[in-house]
Amino acid sequence: MAYVDWSAGIDSVSGALAKPGKSGQHSCDKMLLGTHRVAATLSNHCNRLYMRKKTRRSTPVTAEETAHRSKFGAICAAVAARRKDLSKITQDNTNFKAQKDDANGYKTMRSYLFHLEKVAWEQANG
Repeated sequence: MAYVDWSAGIDSVSGALAKPGKSGQHSCDKMLLGTHRVAATLSNHCNRLYMRKKTRRSTPVTAEETAHRSKFGAICAAVAARRKDLSKITQDNTNFKAQKDDANGYKTMRSYLFHLEKVAWEQANG
């Protein structure tokens, strides 16, 4: 495995360092991904770099995938609207805090609201 010695002032790198561009744009053909593992280990070499080739989908998008994408998009839009709805913010905060520490509770406000809107979407659309 390669060892990366970072320059002064850089402790770690995490995320995409280079991404393949869309067709017609000047960019690299491979993705360079850096990860930094935060874990209690004996080794201090917790950075890794990966290269991934640009891939193309070999199968067409199915109707089921399209349905899942539209459902996810509708739920995300409903969550965004609910987060801005002043008439629901106080009650949502109260209900979120009440369930947060339960064994099956949602730990973030976004996941809690996503659950609420998913249930509402499924009731409305069968």
